[in-house]
Amino acid sequence: MSAAALPPLRTADPAAFGRVAVLLGGSSAEREVSLDSGRNVLAALRARGIDAQPVDGIPALREALVAGRIDRVFNILHGGRGGGEDGVLQGLLEAFGVPYTGCGVLASALTMDKVRTKQVWIAAGLPTPRFVRLAPGADLRAAARGLGLPVFVKPSCEGSSVGVARVQAEADLAAAEAVARAYGGEMLMEEMVVGDELTVGILGELALPSIRIVPKGGWYDYQAKYVAEDTQYLCPGLTGAEEAAIRALALAAFRAVDGRGWGRVDVMRAGDGRLQLLEVNTAPGMTSHSLVPKAAAQLGIGFEELCWRILEQTLEARA
Repeated sequence: MSAAALPPLRTADPAAFGRVAVLLGGSSAEREVSLDSGRNVLAALRARGIDAQPVDGIPALREALVAGRIDRVFNILHGGRGGGEDGVLQGLLEAFGVPYTGCGVLASALTMDKVRTKQVWIAAGLPTPRFVRLAPGADLRAAARGLGLPVFVKPSCEGSSVGVARVQAEADLAAAEAVARAYGGEMLMEEMVVGDELTVGILGELALPSIRIVPKGGWYDYQAKYVAEDTQYLCPGLTGAEEAAIRALALAAFRAVDGRGWGRVDVMRAGDGRLQLLEVNTAPGMTSHSLVPKAAAQLGIGFEELCWRILEQTLEARA
């Protein structure tokens, strides 16, 4: 894919967007990441002359909507339960008739739940690692014996690797059980695919170049994502037919969950070359470590243009 394949910008007039709320912060476990992303997006939009204002969290947004101070929303909230990725925010904005960036109600709610997302992919014939759904109080040891070690244990409805436990041996199960107790909700136990960790950004109808992630510590946890400076990002992550295949799979996975606008699909490539879908992020990070901006840059799309293109999608009439 080249820059020539990108559709032309729909408008060059910042006034076309009206008053834009950059929705950031919130009260989810991913608040700090969202604040960082939001500051970057806000600066980028303002640098292009857009009338953009920060709004911290859904209650503050609701007040602004009632007062009629907002024409559209750039959603950069992360997570559920006070974040903007679980469909609650999208339903609120649909009710007020205010355009917003990213996926709609269905895709946002569905992809916030890793278990249900995988169930949809399986029904659509798309590849994803074997897993076990863990209800609160479930026997993790029995599940691990049934699935076979090594595995990951993670909250079904958190992002940014929050609460993820890696279980390589029986001795690691105690730590995983502590994580499960801390989150209290439904958990997911997933077989550990050994191989390359990749991600593919989605921008409209385009799958961006893949990124292969090589963390120094061996796996891509919260530290590697947002703090460490020694994680390597190789873009494109694959070449030739393999690169075409992972982009096609990512688009299919995004569409299967009714994704639209922009997002990111995380994929594992096993040692034998098989691709396995992990999850969808419907409001990807926009921090200095974030992956969608890195992929867009490979096509010559700078950060300010990326934010503009994402916001432009709100000019389309929603079905």
